Amino acid sequence: MNIGSSFRSLPPVTKNLLIINVIIWLALQFFPASTKTTFMDICALHYPLSENFNPAQVVTYMFVQENFFHLFFNMFALFMFGNIIERVVSSRRFLFYYISCGIGAALIQLGVFAFMIHNAAGQLPEGVTVDAIVNMSVPAGMAPAHPDVFRIWNLINTEVIGASGAVFGILLAFGYMFPKAPLYLFFIPVPIQARWIVIGYGALELLQSFNNNPGDNVAHVAHLGGMAIGFLILLYWKKKGLFNHGGIY
Repeated sequence: MNIGSSFRSLPPVTKNLLIINVIIWLALQFFPASTKTTFMDICALHYPLSENFNPAQVVTYMFVQENFFHLFFNMFALFMFGNIIERVVSSRRFLFYYISCGIGAALIQLGVFAFMIHNAAGQLPEGVTVDAIVNMSVPAGMAPAHPDVFRIWNLINTEVIGASGAVFGILLAFGYMFPKAPLYLFFIPVPIQARWIVIGYGALELLQSFNNNPGDNVAHVAHLGGMAIGFLILLYWKKKGLFNHGGIY
């Protein structure tokens, strides 16, 4: 496969999303640590109680990838599936779909954070409030000792980044539009229908979202959120008559 030719033939939204994400990631590799920290404070998604939160982050966060592998897998999926979806639904609809899935993923993730903070707030020591935790001054490299204080402090100060919520929406769209399309996974030598891969990914993300693993920094709920918003958009498009026999006109 001629990669250069394939890239040049990509539809405009997919191509520009790839370019923007790669340029931002490459630029961050050359930024000094202080500049990178400032960039993350501005562009990463923060909880609304964080001093670094601003509403634009529900969009900007999806253009910042954590590392090379995060960038590669998100952009590979966008390259493989996004260009197909864009050709089918039009560039305008595809951009709306991509951004909507990313924003929806962010809002659902923030909603889950709010639910977790509310639950942890009921277990706080007497006299300790969420407002006090927000204003708590914690030395760099340290964390509050009380588990529920730490949980709330950590959630308020968590940064969410990545295009995965939008990309999972694209995977959902491909499986919904082309349910019987054969796909190959790296470790399985036989093709699997797209719908089963999408269902499997969704089930895995759901299980992992309930697995309280302190070492897992993946926003599984955001992935599910992107799929959920994408599903609602696809249902609306289908109701409007854009779908026919499992595909879009």
